[in-house]
Amino acid sequence: MEMEANSWDSWVDQALSRLHSLKLIRSLRPIHLPNPLPTPRDFEVFHHLSPWDRLAIEIKISEPTFLKWVNEIPSSGDEAACGDGLDDEKVGVSHQKSRDLLLFSGNDYLGLSSHPTIGKAAAKAAQEHGMGPRGSALVCGYTNYHRLLESCLADLKKKEDCLLCPTGFAANMALMVALGSVSSLLSADQKPLKDERVAIFSDALNHASIIDGIRLAERQGSAEIFVYRHCDMPHLNELLSSCTLEKKVVVTDSLFSMDGDFAPMAELAKLRKKHGFLLVIDDAHGTFVCGKNGGGVAEEFNCESDVDICVGTLSKAAGCHGGFIACSKRWKQLILSRGRSFIFSTAMPVPVVAATLAAVIVAKKEKWRRVAIWNRVRDFRALTGIPIGSPIISLIVGSEERALQASRHLLKSGFHVTAIRPPTVPPNSCRLRVTLTSVHTTEDVKKLTVALSDCIGLTQIRVYSSSGYARL
Repeated sequence: MEMEANSWDSWVDQALSRLHSLKLIRSLRPIHLPNPLPTPRDFEVFHHLSPWDRLAIEIKISEPTFLKWVNEIPSSGDEAACGDGLDDEKVGVSHQKSRDLLLFSGNDYLGLSSHPTIGKAAAKAAQEHGMGPRGSALVCGYTNYHRLLESCLADLKKKEDCLLCPTGFAANMALMVALGSVSSLLSADQKPLKDERVAIFSDALNHASIIDGIRLAERQGSAEIFVYRHCDMPHLNELLSSCTLEKKVVVTDSLFSMDGDFAPMAELAKLRKKHGFLLVIDDAHGTFVCGKNGGGVAEEFNCESDVDICVGTLSKAAGCHGGFIACSKRWKQLILSRGRSFIFSTAMPVPVVAATLAAVIVAKKEKWRRVAIWNRVRDFRALTGIPIGSPIISLIVGSEERALQASRHLLKSGFHVTAIRPPTVPPNSCRLRVTLTSVHTTEDVKKLTVALSDCIGLTQIRVYSSSGYARL
């Protein structure tokens, strides 16, 4: 039987009413920073690749770092820094040799971290306001800059409101704890019985921040956890159908960070209509990358209205730092009142917020960057024959030693591509995680594929199962 679409709204309203009665509702009181807030007209945009874009992918490492890496010597990062610096006995080392590398392992998908407009926005805000008020958002860290960014992100995600968080990890933690708090607030003594708990259905390959968040909710006795096989909608439907708990939530990555495959959004939307669950997506790797306007995976698959809550990060395609939760006003009120990782964290510094405001505008207007990144996906597919579907390419090589050996070979060839090992991925599924960006060129991708062919033999690579893995 289909549940009423507004069931969750009713439960959240009841939870907020309980918080009011307990005098536990929290509020954001923006501090007004002088000088006019930036407008879209203040941000210069460009229409093609520029020299500074290469700064996002052309990097250096010192010779000691290189030697430790190729020889698999553990490092805490205290080896010599490259370039001119202080004397050996001090913080850095002067006149050290360095290695030039092409970065194929970052998450700066649009290359915005080196965009001059974004750097200027950060510098201007720092000169005018310093770092801004330093405190949690509920105390003094929330300003009119933060509010403007929240409004821009809510518009991007087509949601009623948005809550900024210090990181994407903190955003997921705050949301999962707030989800569980609904059952606690609606129970008589704030200790829900088993059949009063929230049922959270989580994809088997969800990000660690989701996993840690739902584990915490479970530990608090407010949630029951059900893990469904990766992107397996029949399995999810089976679990939902057999679950007797009334309050159901499905949470999934939209674009999986280690596998590069998309959640089956259309099928999730159908199941949502059938079972009446709350649909939460973590769009960390899809925001600004997917969709005509950079609205993310839900925009790409035309199902924005089917997503109830969208978590995102500002440290990947935005090229900045921070996280956010795009949601309704009632959900925002609940999360900021119950999400501990939000409540007890210092708010984002004002220069970072200003830079991110610029990044949102630039990412929307410079549409050529989204065109370019998907062109690089097509380049890799044409050069290798591997049917990849996103800028995240998961080349599974099996053993840990083989993955490390391949990474070392690429390092010697001038490419920064790290080996991904347990516990990040399961045993015997060690891989090279390659990421493409809009500031890579076709020639960059050609050189990379030549180096990959030398170390793992791309002709032996095939798509593995239905998960989208490229596996030997």
